[in-house]
Amino acid sequence: MSKEKKKPILPMIIFGIVSLGSYFVLFNQEGLVTETYTKGGWYAAFPILTAFWFSFVHGSFGSNLLDVVGLQAKKNK
Repeated sequence: MSKEKKKPILPMIIFGIVSLGSYFVLFNQEGLVTETYTKGGWYAAFPILTAFWFSFVHGSFGSNLLDVVGLQAKKNK
């Protein structure tokens, strides 16, 4: 008896919305982002943290999307 793995539809939708929202805020506030991120000093950490944020959110969305559509990596034997 095989149990089907539940598809992560809700996490996919949530991470998709958060990803779109993050891109919207970033591009809608590009002047503030540019001004703040170019101040130097401790503000230099902001672009790095932003890259980690987008990497995590977009990667989580993509992973859940691939699980929902049923694409899996090929397993070598």
